[in-house]
Amino acid sequence: MAEHRDEVLKIEDLSIQYITKERTVHAVNDVSLSLKRGETMGLVGETGAGKTTIALGILQLIPDPPGKIMGGKIFFEGDNLLEKKLSDMQKIRGNKISMIFQDPMTALNPIEYIGDQIAESIALHKDVSKKEAQRLAANTLEKVGIPRERYFEYPHQFSGGMKQRIVIAIALACNPELLIADEPTTALDVTIQAQVLDMMNDLKRELGTAMLLITHDLGVVAEMCDRVSIIYAGEIVETGTVAHIFNEYMHPYTEGLFASLPRLAGKEKRLKAIRGLMPDPADLPKGCKFAPRCPYAKEACSRQEISLKEVSQGHFYRCLFGEEVAEKREADRKKMGR
Repeated sequence: MAEHRDEVLKIEDLSIQYITKERTVHAVNDVSLSLKRGETMGLVGETGAGKTTIALGILQLIPDPPGKIMGGKIFFEGDNLLEKKLSDMQKIRGNKISMIFQDPMTALNPIEYIGDQIAESIALHKDVSKKEAQRLAANTLEKVGIPRERYFEYPHQFSGGMKQRIVIAIALACNPELLIADEPTTALDVTIQAQVLDMMNDLKRELGTAMLLITHDLGVVAEMCDRVSIIYAGEIVETGTVAHIFNEYMHPYTEGLFASLPRLAGKEKRLKAIRGLMPDPADLPKGCKFAPRCPYAKEACSRQEISLKEVSQGHFYRCLFGEEVAEKREADRKKMGR
């Protein structure tokens, strides 16, 4: 029972579609995951895999129409968010659950002081005076490394990295239980990216916040995450701890992601890309969604739906030939002398 009380977020069989007259896009397909207090989970996959749609589903921000949650449950602190009224969700968003959006350029209001944009979130959710909200906003600015003297400045007066810090400050202003970070460092150069990630880690530890980190960068995952879920075509194809995914991966798609990374050691002159393209989410293949691109695929892969299998405690994968992937993984390591 204690384990369940520790769960901040639990998603069960979530399915989301975008329905138009011309087509139905199956964006998220029976996704289940959970997140404990203070834990960081990475959602990893190619563009179009359904990562952001899952995040928007948690906050009930799926544009309707054309988006529709077709089934599943999303429990936050024991309550199913899909059963809550809009007025209840407005009290939760930005307060108990916050989201750092991908592009700080579009997330900030260009004609409002940056301090007031933070204070607005505090005033909306906390019973404080305007003066107190401004004081708390200034304190939050300093938490993310921006002097409080810059409270009355506009977004255009800040660099890209500083804008992202402001967006993080808005997200953390009310000390949320869950922080959803949608590729928070994509638009930043490597040096600023490292600074922002270190800052997010420090603040997460200080506030005890759980984090759902959406990214395609495995380096960021290694630095930030406790557990990882690999997503392909709206499905979780492998999930486990960082050690499971990095050292004991069992799915061909996960293998492909690691094989595509540049290596300092080795004689390869070109990166190994995963062949082909992601399937059209409006026309997904039967059986295994990765089969058309998979080097291990056999006829059986296209005949049946593949369910998640547990290979060790907390490590699940969705493949008929995971053992072959594991054998190749170990053979490659022996060749490299690891």
